[in-house]
Formats: sequence, C-alpha cells, structure tokens
Amino acid sequence: MAENTTTAENTVSEAKDTSSKKRFTLPKVSANTRSQISGSAKSIALGIFKWVILIGIAYVIIGPVLGIISRSFFSDADNYNTMVYLIPNSPTIERYETSIKYLDYWKTMGASIIYSLTLMVIQVFICSMVGYGFARFNFPGKGFLFGCVVLMIVIPTHTIMLPLYMTFSNFDIFGIIKAVSGSSLNLLSTPVPVYIMTALGCGLRSGLYIYIFNQFFRGLPKEIEEAAFVDGCGMWYTYFNIMLRNAMPSIITVAIFSLVWQYNDTFYARLFVISDDIVISKKIAGLTATISNSLKIYDPNILELYMNAGIVLVMIPLIIIYIVLQRQFIEGVERSGIVG
Repeated sequence: MAENTTTAENTVSEAKDTSSKKRFTLPKVSANTRSQISGSAKSIALGIFKWVILIGIAYVIIGPVLGIISRSFFSDADNYNTMVYLIPNSPTIERYETSIKYLDYWKTMGASIIYSLTLMVIQVFICSMVGYGFARFNFPGKGFLFGCVVLMIVIPTHTIMLPLYMTFSNFDIFGIIKAVSGSSLNLLSTPVPVYIMTALGCGLRSGLYIYIFNQFFRGLPKEIEEAAFVDGCGMWYTYFNIMLRNAMPSIITVAIFSLVWQYNDTFYARLFVISDDIVISKKIAGLTATISNSLKIYDPNILELYMNAGIVLVMIPLIIIYIVLQRQFIEGVERSGIVG
C-alpha cells in the first residue's frame, strides 16, 4: 500500500514538472525565420558601413573643394576674423577679377582647351586602333607588345623623363634630319613632343586607354564583324562604321579621361618647357608670384585667397564637362571593363 502511495506521488510530481515545463518553454523559431532575421541584420550593418564610408570619402574629397570655393570670396577682414569659417561676412569677387586679369584667363583658357581637345582626339583615335588590333588579330610578338602596353601603365613617367628630354632636345629620325639640315631639331619650348608621343600611342596614360579599348572589343561578339565581311565590307569600313559605333561607351570614357588629364597635366608641360600661355594648369602655379610682384602684396594668407580664386576658375570647365556628360561617363565606365 505504501509503495502504491509513493508511486502515485511520483506520478503527480512528474505531471507537475511536465506542465511547468510546458508553461515556460519558448515557442520554436523556424530555420527560415532565423535566416531572414540574420539576413536583415547583415543588410542593415552593411548599409550603415557603406554610408559611413561614402560620407567619409565625400568629406575628404568635397571638404577641401568647398573650403577653396568659400575662401575665394573672403575679404581681407574675413580672412583675419577668427569667427569666420566657411560663410564670409563681407563677400567679394575682387579675387576673381584680379585672377582673371593676371592669368589672361580667356585667352589662356581657350588655348588650353584647344590643346587638350586636339590631344584627346588623337589619343582616342590611336588607342582605339591599337586596342582593336590586340583584341581581334593574331600576329608575331603580340604577347610581348601587349606586355609593353602594361609596362606603360605600371612604370612611372618620372623614371623616363631624362631620356624623353634628351630625345626631343636633339630630335632626329635615324640621322635623316641631321644629314639634310646639318643639325638635329630642338623641339623643346613647343607642344610638338607631346603631339608626337600621343600620335605614336605613347602619350599621357595611353597604356590605360589601350587596355580599356582592348577589353571592350574583346567583349563584343565576332559575329558582328563576320556579318559585315559577308556583306562585302572591308576591314577599315567595318572598324570605322561598325566597331567604333558599338564602342561608343569606351570612347566617351577615354575621351573624358584624356581631356581631364591632358588639361591638368603639368609634368610634360614642365619637362618640355611648354609655354604657360598654352597650359593654364602650369600658369596658375605662378599666379601668386605674379600678383605679389605686381600689386606688392606680401601676406601669404591674402595671396592664398587669390590662388583659391584661380583654382576655381580652372575647375569650372571640368565641372561643366562632368555635369553635361555625367550619364554617358558612368555608363561608359560600367561597360568598358575597368569596374572592380
């Protein structure tokens, strides 16, 4: 009888424990729900990280530009007022008027844009031809020559500045010029060396442009050319009227890169002693010295305000180009094989 009582008590206690466990047991979460929660948390964290990086990069890049634009409108009183940071109390355009005068802005800007545009056209034409040749034709030494193109991208131009200077200070073609005229040509102090290098596919960043065109043409189906050949089109007609039209995204990308980098280039301009009246990015470097000597201003803080105005004047054409061609430029970069 005692044993039955004990057994009954144990059964009752077990039932109580089971019921209490049932009351306090949390509902089970399915694997799909857990994966959804985990994915949402990861996407939120990734989004926060992305915005932090974007804001940081924007601050690093845009912050100094906004500071330059703001300080270009500072008056002398604003410059010495420690309470003024970005918004001037007494804004003035005198810095711009003076910079335009001593830069000879309109004449120099026109010459600089023509210089950059002509180099851009030559570079797009030559680099597209070279890139198309590497992408579509097999010939002896192709791998070696394309390796030279890659070296043009990798090797800094400063390492070959002395050979370039010596070559164009005593320019000759296999001794022919010296045999005819009695002396070699000195092409320094002119933009001719830059035009020669660009026409031969060795200009500023030409290796990168050749690589961009090569990657794009390799991505185009060969059936386009085969259909053109079947219709009786020759090689040159196919290249100019079919392949280049399909390569318009790469052409726009290379054209913008070439125009901007040629416009901003001071390395070749200084190396070949090109006139300041042709390259405005070189002329602006001496703006403060010119203003200081002419207006007898010796305060470096005030001279910096004139330099800021000059920098804004030089940036205006590039900003206009980017605004006008923004969509085409982004689409071209995405389709030209240089993303990632």
